[in-house]
Amino acid sequence: MRVEIWSDIACPWCYIGKARFEKGLAEFAHRDEVEVVHRSFELDPSRAKGDTAPVIDMLARKYGRTREEAAAMEAGVAANAHSEGLGYRTDGRDHGNTFDIHRLLHLAKARGRQDELLTLAYRANFAEERSVFDDEVLIALAEEAGLDADEARAVLADPEAYADDVRTDEREAAELGANAVPFFVLDRRYGISGGQPSEVFVQALEQAWKDRPATTLTTVGGDAAACDAEGACEVPQS
Repeated sequence: MRVEIWSDIACPWCYIGKARFEKGLAEFAHRDEVEVVHRSFELDPSRAKGDTAPVIDMLARKYGRTREEAAAMEAGVAANAHSEGLGYRTDGRDHGNTFDIHRLLHLAKARGRQDELLTLAYRANFAEERSVFDDEVLIALAEEAGLDADEARAVLADPEAYADDVRTDEREAAELGANAVPFFVLDRRYGISGGQPSEVFVQALEQAWKDRPATTLTTVGGDAAACDAEGACEVPQS
């Protein structure tokens, strides 16, 4: 079974939702037969590279709130993160364009290190004093995830590297009707929107497993003349 997760590094509920999904997956009896694929989604695609702003200021402008109200909103999200055992800083975080991060995550996917890089990037963005909008920080994270630093640097230096992969993910999200993240798709049959409790993921995984297409054939029509793997063919009896 395949689970595809559309998310953005700038999205706190994606960070929390990943942790909740992983808790649910750990409780799922067939977890070893589940392939998890992370896909790209940008919350602020029109923002230029290098154009960053403090998260509190961004929230205040976006929702028409005071800085105090925006800080209270962040504190509420932080409480949810802490309840999942996640670190979460409410001050000193930046918001910016995440296209380069997604391109690097596609490199990591090609090298079999996607989840490792995603986990490190979330932690850097939400729990540590490391800006994921700094290329040198991204290269360091890529190396920590097991990628070659020079290869990561080359991807960031080439704006077209893995760009089509990011855009394909975003186009598929739109086709599936995903207009918010996190968005979880199970075998392209079931969709789960938002950072749901882990029990919801357990229930969805069990339902998707139960409803997955049969992997064995049902023989129809009984036996008839045939040739076996050794080349021996039955001779019809007159």
